[in-house]
Amino acid sequence: MIPLDEIRRARERIGDDVFRTPLVRLDERTWLKLENLQPIGSFKLRGALSAIRAASRGELEGGVVTASAGNMAQGVAWAAREAGVPARVIAPADAPRAKLDAVERLGAEIVPVTHEEWWQAMVDRGRPGVEGLFVHPVEDEMVMAGNGSIGLELVEDLDSFDAVVVPWGGGGLTTGIASAIKALRPGVRVVTAEPETAAPLAASIAAGQPAGIDYRPSFVDGAGGRALLPTMWERARELVDEAIAVPLSEVEEAMRVLASGAHVVAEGAGALALAAARRREDRCVCIVSGGNVDAAVLAKVLLGESP
Repeated sequence: MIPLDEIRRARERIGDDVFRTPLVRLDERTWLKLENLQPIGSFKLRGALSAIRAASRGELEGGVVTASAGNMAQGVAWAAREAGVPARVIAPADAPRAKLDAVERLGAEIVPVTHEEWWQAMVDRGRPGVEGLFVHPVEDEMVMAGNGSIGLELVEDLDSFDAVVVPWGGGGLTTGIASAIKALRPGVRVVTAEPETAAPLAASIAAGQPAGIDYRPSFVDGAGGRALLPTMWERARELVDEAIAVPLSEVEEAMRVLASGAHVVAEGAGALALAAARRREDRCVCIVSGGNVDAAVLAKVLLGESP
């Protein structure tokens, strides 16, 4: 658990450079926390600014590095540009082009690698030959503290809710939000959502220990994964009450509901929480984590086709 005081300090570091995103009521039991409205289209700016602003000038002297398929890359690129230092991004060569283009527009250098090499860079906290302070997209406590500012806003903006549903990619978003929620509203359940094609947390919670999965990539590129990162199982055991593996067809339907019912454009990961919440009967807050989706993918989903 990230200490509540650390989350509050992170919010002060971030200041007004991230939006206090709206909490929108979708129906009588479902609210949407619209992190897709952040300047980079996802929540990742919170953690990136928190981590980079917590670093010393000496630590930043050689620039910063992250490993990301797109959204954290944009967050680190934005925060590095603001700090006046170079950013390098280790990214899968097959990452969505829309996200890579956005990273390059923000001035970062992309280091394309295979998906396996990208995953190893996250495990190893860097890659040989790629210099700079490594800002881990998941396991960095300052990143998680920045993500926790979402939890502070939820408690301040909504008097009562039963559960918060969070997309699980590596676990940094869940850990941050859950740390704030469990400190301030211990009765609220923390529920994670993963695509069923890449759901290591759901498999591990069902098994009671870290479990392997048959990983298959999908259009839900911002959540799910091959396996749990080394430190995240213990955090999940402490904070997560329930983990749901969501069929891709239900993610597609949630994207359509968001577009038609709330006029919200969400990427697959951003629609995961609503897809999971639609299976529930309690009062849920759904974290719409991002809206950076390729136009071709969105068009197919809205037409009722599988991307």
